Amino acid sequence: MTYDEIRKLYLGYFEKHGHKVVPSASLIPNDPSLLFTVAGMVPWKDIFLGRAAPEYPRVVDVQKCIRAGGKHNDLDEVGFDGRHHTFFEMLGNWSFGDYFKEEAITMSWDLLTNVLKLDPNRIVVTTHISDDEATAIWKKVAGKDAIRLDKDNWWSAGDTGPCGPCTEMHYDMGNDLPGGLPGSPDEDGGRYVELWNDVFMQYDRDANGNLTPLPKQNVDTGAGLERWAAVLQGKRDNYDTDLFVHLMDAISDVVHVKKDENNIASFKVIADHLRSVGFAIADGVIPSNTDRGYVIRRILRRAMRHGQLLGHKGALLSELYPALVTEMGAAYPELAHEQAHVVEIIRNEENAFADMLQSGMKLLESELPKLQDKMLPGAVAFKLFDTYGFPLDLTQMILRDKGIDVDVAGFEKCMNEQKERSRADTKGTRVLWESRTELPATDDVAKYAPVDNMQSKVLAILKDGEFVETADSGDNVEVALDKTTFYGTQGGQVGDSGELRLGGDVLVNVTEAARANNIVIHKGTVAKTINVGDVVTPVINANVRAQTARAHTATHLLQAALRQVLNTDVEQRGSRVAPDSVRFDFSFGRAMTDDEKTQVENIVNDWIKQDMTVKHEEMGIDEAKSRGAMALFGEKYGDVVRVITAGDVSCELCGGTHVYHTGEIIKAHINKEKSVASGIRRITMSVGNLAE
Repeated sequence: MTYDEIRKLYLGYFEKHGHKVVPSASLIPNDPSLLFTVAGMVPWKDIFLGRAAPEYPRVVDVQKCIRAGGKHNDLDEVGFDGRHHTFFEMLGNWSFGDYFKEEAITMSWDLLTNVLKLDPNRIVVTTHISDDEATAIWKKVAGKDAIRLDKDNWWSAGDTGPCGPCTEMHYDMGNDLPGGLPGSPDEDGGRYVELWNDVFMQYDRDANGNLTPLPKQNVDTGAGLERWAAVLQGKRDNYDTDLFVHLMDAISDVVHVKKDENNIASFKVIADHLRSVGFAIADGVIPSNTDRGYVIRRILRRAMRHGQLLGHKGALLSELYPALVTEMGAAYPELAHEQAHVVEIIRNEENAFADMLQSGMKLLESELPKLQDKMLPGAVAFKLFDTYGFPLDLTQMILRDKGIDVDVAGFEKCMNEQKERSRADTKGTRVLWESRTELPATDDVAKYAPVDNMQSKVLAILKDGEFVETADSGDNVEVALDKTTFYGTQGGQVGDSGELRLGGDVLVNVTEAARANNIVIHKGTVAKTINVGDVVTPVINANVRAQTARAHTATHLLQAALRQVLNTDVEQRGSRVAPDSVRFDFSFGRAMTDDEKTQVENIVNDWIKQDMTVKHEEMGIDEAKSRGAMALFGEKYGDVVRVITAGDVSCELCGGTHVYHTGEIIKAHINKEKSVASGIRRITMSVGNLAE
């Protein structure tokens, strides 16, 4: 059976058994703890945790997944065996408080043996040592004596919360292969392959480890499509199945090299990495130097290096992407829909890295004669990373065939030193403020609704790189107060300006409020002597605050309009919200047309004219997610978040200042749109009277 046939059969089987067929969720999860969707259960996590109500009691899907970063990382194993992938597809059927163990086990066994016709004698099942019920069901349904295990057959969302036992189905790939039964000391030999895992979430575990039965019991199953394909096609290597054979044929056509036992690892790596890079970019991931973008950039460059090992010097994955669409486009239409966008981004990455790779290899070759004990110094590896964009694992891969190691500890030391330098360079005097650990966090709850005649105590004064007790007229200073009505620069929004007053006198003309940890720093010039301990009144410039609020709300409308005109995969990649202009960076693979820019501007101004209500609300993070509030990737949010909702067109997590009706913005005008990085565009925009 081909991959397409297996997908259709699996979905059709469970649809006949009352399950709603749903499409795969995005590889970009709505979960800040994960870089990628790493398993089929990720899209349903809130239901399992009781945070959301299910729309259907039974669901079936085929979920695209990536495991290539953080805790879930199979990257280094790809290419050296037949079972590891960075991208894979997970078959899953789900019961949300509907059926439970007996029906789940019965359907699993029926599908494997009666529908797929697998030999029952080659299937080994395991259950948890505490799960007498599932063990008895297997005996009743299949006549199987389950192997009872402990940690491998228990699932939990965390140390506390929903959890329960699971049962796994393993297939015997042949007694000529090494390896023992699941749970035995030699179980990793390769003979027995896990085909399916049915998880039974039936308990709530408290902090003391006590288990309480859940009022609604759920079933969460997962089965790797690649493993199913290998078993059903009589292969012992996933890369020998139809999909990968066709992809590797396409690789051979592009690199003009035939696959053989000497180069098979490179063919496997390229085929696997093509899927990860192609699917991730189609879902909106842009290669970059941070977070999931960095993971995809590493994977892409790793594929390019293996192309070079095959003697290929030109574009690779961008040339292979059409083959991916041919193989998987029917199951995942987004691949074809985003083809031009994806190919452009990949090609830009390939061109940029080809130049860096050539220069980096010259440096590496010049260093090899100097090596002692077959060890590349960490400083050289770091220079390759810092100057030429070589991830550490790429350098290691290049040197592996030469029998040369890399001083990883030395590399990490250089990396940490650079981070410290960067931190000092970018924060400036912020480093000095962070050293004042005895200072309390500034009470700035009034920043959203400025308070008149607030009485604030001066806690510290910084002048010329030193903390002083007094500053005189003309001194440039930074002042910390115990409480303030100033908004300190945060989340892309510039801080307030204004004055620190004492009675009728202005003590400090504040040009900007900044932040250091949880302290708001008032930067400005002293007009009249100020002392630590003085009680002052912080007064913001109301006109500047109002214009900044217009700009920030306009930014939210801009993002909503971009997603409407371009595509819903557009994501914010950075911003600067100031009273004089807005700068908004977003993921998109090409220049906008004049017509698209006009459409976006017209939509934003139409929403402004509608004078929609803008709600400012605080709520739990789970409620915000359930409303569909957009979050900026990489931002850390607490349990309680601030949600800004403009009519029914925009809903975002945001800690900035905003208007209360869109009509307050007056007008918006796009000044310029340009590229700032591969796959990243920038719009500058004016609002309010400046736009007019």
